[in-house]
Amino acid sequence: MSAVQKAAIVGSGVAGLAAAIQLAKGGVEVDLFEAKPELSALGSGISLQGNALRVFDALGAWDDVRAAGYPFEGLTLRAPGPDAPIVAQLPDVKTGGPDYPAAMGMPRAELARILLAHAEKAGARVRFGVEVSAVEQHADSVELFAGDRLGRYDVVVGADGLNSTVRGLIGITTRPQPTGMGIWRTFVSRPAEVERSELYYGGPVFIAGYTPTGENSMYAFLVEAAQDRFGVGDEEATRIMVEQSRAYGGPWNAIRADLERGASANYTWFTHHLVEGPWNRGRVVVIGDAAHSCPPTIAQGAAQGLEDALVLTELLLDRPDVDQGLWDDFHARRRPRAEAVVRASVQLGQWQLDGVRDADVPGLMAGIAHRMAVPA
Repeated sequence: MSAVQKAAIVGSGVAGLAAAIQLAKGGVEVDLFEAKPELSALGSGISLQGNALRVFDALGAWDDVRAAGYPFEGLTLRAPGPDAPIVAQLPDVKTGGPDYPAAMGMPRAELARILLAHAEKAGARVRFGVEVSAVEQHADSVELFAGDRLGRYDVVVGADGLNSTVRGLIGITTRPQPTGMGIWRTFVSRPAEVERSELYYGGPVFIAGYTPTGENSMYAFLVEAAQDRFGVGDEEATRIMVEQSRAYGGPWNAIRADLERGASANYTWFTHHLVEGPWNRGRVVVIGDAAHSCPPTIAQGAAQGLEDALVLTELLLDRPDVDQGLWDDFHARRRPRAEAVVRASVQLGQWQLDGVRDADVPGLMAGIAHRMAVPA
């Protein structure tokens, strides 16, 4: 019998919802608390590698995710210029194994909606607008507070993102740090010729690219040296993205047309962090972006959070005690893998910032992909 009968999860991102689904399916009483007043997903689209799709299958959500997304194989590299010539067509490593596509794009908001529905169907209680303010640890339980007492739990899972409140409450001082790059993103219609992720290297920005997210949608992005653009208004943001993309032809002509018709553009910096020591303090643990984050240069951020949730819940459901052996096994399976992804993702960006022309980008990406193909 599992030692965990009642669990609290803080945060309604992919890692938190995945943990809620698995624990509730396993018979655990689950309360999920989200500080925002309703389900939301920042950004436009998300790229998911095969190892993320494998987790969705374990959650029982794969059929819904597949129906809402756009699966594809391979990666196209193009050069700048009016004709956007194709430089290479690269195969993808099927990190989820032969039963899943190599990759998939989908709208972030749709993924959040699907996972929330599965969590509630499994029996998890989800409460929005609850800002956790304190944890109080006991030998065999944790009390959680949001001003008033929320409840007493066998374990608390902090899956509350980059700026995690739970991480700070348990005394972990690690914080995300800028990498020196910033990214413009927009959500637009998909030209018929776009059937997989495509990247353009060179020109006025480091990377120009796009990923299909549905039959009629895709997200597009431009990666530049980080600038203070956070006070830019909506109209100016759109203008900047249009102007910075003029060096890129092909499908970028359609992207610019959508921007000029009113598609919005948003800007964020790339950051990275990794909690080097244990991710838990007593019976409180952080996972996903609360424990580690990286630039999306190899599209493994969401996959790593999902793997955190799957491994953690497997151990919590299988073990008779929440003891040091459980935490040691969790960290042994998750920390080296997450660290490899963070370091590789940062390295890919740093090579571009430093102008390194002979970097073994394909070798680094293939090495990580082959490692991710082995289940966590």
